[in-house]
Amino acid sequence: MAIPRVKSLLLGLVTLSLVFSIASAAIFFEERFDVVRKLYSSIFLSNISFYSFVVFVCSWITFEDGWENRWVRSDWKKDENLVGEWNHTSGAWNGDRNDKGIQTSEDGRFYAISAKFPEFSNKDRTLVFQFSVKHEQKVDCAGGYMKLLSGEVDQKKFGGETPYSIMFGPDICGARTRQAHVILSRNGKNHLIKKEVPCYTDRLTHVYTLIINPDATYSILIDNEKKQSGSLSKDWDILPPRKIKDPEAKKPEDWDDKEYIPDPEDEKPKGYDDIPKEITDPDAKKPEEWDNEKDGEWTAPTIANPEYKGEWEPKKIKNPNYKGKWKAPMIDNPDFKDDPDIYIYPNLKYVGIELWQVKSGTLFDNVLVCDDPEYAKKFAEETWGKNKKAESEAFEEEEKRRLEEEAKVAEEVQSDDDDDDDDDANEDDSGAEANASSGNDAHDEL
Repeated sequence: MAIPRVKSLLLGLVTLSLVFSIASAAIFFEERFDVVRKLYSSIFLSNISFYSFVVFVCSWITFEDGWENRWVRSDWKKDENLVGEWNHTSGAWNGDRNDKGIQTSEDGRFYAISAKFPEFSNKDRTLVFQFSVKHEQKVDCAGGYMKLLSGEVDQKKFGGETPYSIMFGPDICGARTRQAHVILSRNGKNHLIKKEVPCYTDRLTHVYTLIINPDATYSILIDNEKKQSGSLSKDWDILPPRKIKDPEAKKPEDWDDKEYIPDPEDEKPKGYDDIPKEITDPDAKKPEEWDNEKDGEWTAPTIANPEYKGEWEPKKIKNPNYKGKWKAPMIDNPDFKDDPDIYIYPNLKYVGIELWQVKSGTLFDNVLVCDDPEYAKKFAEETWGKNKKAESEAFEEEEKRRLEEEAKVAEEVQSDDDDDDDDDANEDDSGAEANASSGNDAHDEL
């Protein structure tokens, strides 16, 4: 009878391990655009052998009321008739037609939409912001970023001027801008990350993850792979610089910062100054119609002298006394004050998308705000990861079909052109025969 009790104990330990794993993740917002799971805390009592454990676990209540009841479309730009429509779709190619997101559908339009969640602070906890985005259009200039907003926001007026806390995601415009931007707002000022984070520019779905840690470090992942990391205080100009140039420092008078100097032993060649800048054009000839009495005495024009080398200057040599370019020494910045709370956003409350799109077709899905990078990684694999191969194959099939259609159309156009050429040739032959017949008739009449 001891074996069943051991099995029961092991099963209980595994169950408890899973409970702790789930309980460790706080999910503030999760949107798959099909159903939503809201997080609640409850007390779970587990008895294993003679031990009793009371732990906080997470439970989800699933609502089938649809994404449109959770998201608010903004009226921003409505007066200008420039508001674009969102489509609820899995896109033109996908790995699962039932896995839908929201996609921009009209060219040359503004898009603004947001969702509200229970306000929270990331103080003393990790903040994870993650979503997937796919540009189905061939992107010339388009953003695929999302925003986290704090405080109170009028969602019907949410737009480009609405203050935000974090903006994150890919931004593509031409050949020069192809970056995943991270903009952090502090005291009403937006600060762009100073490091480069290249983003994907293909037409498949990719997952973007921003992680901000309580030690004021960060990581940026794309498709669950780390692409950048560092310090908030070093990689953004949020705080004043730790070091500054000494404003009172002056270059010493004897500081020689000339890297090259004239060679004191170099001498100007004899007769150098006798070489004229211009000479008479040897090929010039007096025009035959030139009249000295009317036009005056003819003078040959001048041309640049190929032998003239400009004002003489001695050649340059390395300066033996060169000390390098003088730089003011760096000193501690008296205005610098470290801020251990630089990572904190005390009242995050909304997630939003605000875009201008020249060409529409950007699709957003699987939005997540939580405090557990491991949960976010699993969430990405559960959504994007399981479908990425099938989506890639669907895209290749769509491209193959498109190329075949284009080739067919081109062939039909070429066939029509050939038919037109044959018709023109037949008309020419008919005209020639008619002219010949007319000529014969005339000859007969003669």
